[in-house]
Amino acid sequence: MVTCTPQDLQEVLEFKIVRSESSDFRKPEALKRLCEEEARAGERPTMSFTDQLTRCECCPRTCRVNRLEGETGFCGISSTIRISHAGLHFGEEPPISGERGSGTIFFAGCNLRCVFCQNYQISQEFRRGRTQTLTTAGLGAEILRLQDAGAHNINFVSPSHVVFQMADAILEAKRKGLVVPVVYNSNGYDSVDSLQQIRGLVDIYLPDIKYLDNELGKQFSAVDDYANIVPGVIVEMLDQVGHLEMDDEGIAVQGLLVRHLVLPDYLDNSRRCLRFLASLSPDIHVSIMSQYSPQHKACDYPRINRTLTESEYDDITAYALDLGLENALTQELESQDHYLPDFDREDPFNVCRHQK
Repeated sequence: MVTCTPQDLQEVLEFKIVRSESSDFRKPEALKRLCEEEARAGERPTMSFTDQLTRCECCPRTCRVNRLEGETGFCGISSTIRISHAGLHFGEEPPISGERGSGTIFFAGCNLRCVFCQNYQISQEFRRGRTQTLTTAGLGAEILRLQDAGAHNINFVSPSHVVFQMADAILEAKRKGLVVPVVYNSNGYDSVDSLQQIRGLVDIYLPDIKYLDNELGKQFSAVDDYANIVPGVIVEMLDQVGHLEMDDEGIAVQGLLVRHLVLPDYLDNSRRCLRFLASLSPDIHVSIMSQYSPQHKACDYPRINRTLTESEYDDITAYALDLGLENALTQELESQDHYLPDFDREDPFNVCRHQK
């Protein structure tokens, strides 16, 4: 293994904008609401988002367990806030990472069970040794620490199952000076009702669109209805924040950026996902990711037990352009080999896993 600088990671991932010069961004109306719980300094709200976890329906699993009493559902997380890592991350898309890094906060647990998950150490096999338990105030303090460290934004990774704990922490941090944009970085299996409740607290939505084929969701992510859920989620996110807007330095300040990871041998699924996005608007921003590598249990599934070929990826990126998706980000195939996190390390991202 070799150690990589943030600049190295950007070069390895090498996202680039395709034909962005011809894009015409629509300027959405501001949809930001500030905390209104306090009429005077020091006052605290009588209710919190987290209070709803007595019968949890915060994500489409609708487990209806009482997480406030320590019960856990599919995600394996009670009402406590468990994070696996918080730090500056330089491996996101350039509008998110910029030069100073994205202030990422990785939550433990997940409401999916992706067999190829590169974060499986913290999403599916998390142990107490890999996680830190925080109060709402503690998470708020982490948010402000990352802002003080120069982060372009605060990037919540895998928040779908802890959306209400996250919302309470955002309010706490806003009361104490949070001003950088908030990024909601999810797998796309979100509750539209929960998203509507947090409307105004998120500036940038960064969801996946993994599948528009429920059979693939069942096979690879242990979910029956992903293809039914994710279209409505993306529509809601777009309605809240509009198309991606960037400042003069190319850093995202508001809007939607949808990610799609191209799976080997399943190009029809990728085409279906891209057609859906194009049907919403040709101005939508999409990150077409080539970095798939067979992690976790992918070796048990022969069709995805390999990396993507150059011809497969070129096919999909060309298809995106044929659809008119000109606000597309692409990757070099080298990202498959060079960039994988290791959450057993203190700094999971300070490593490039490739042979010299």
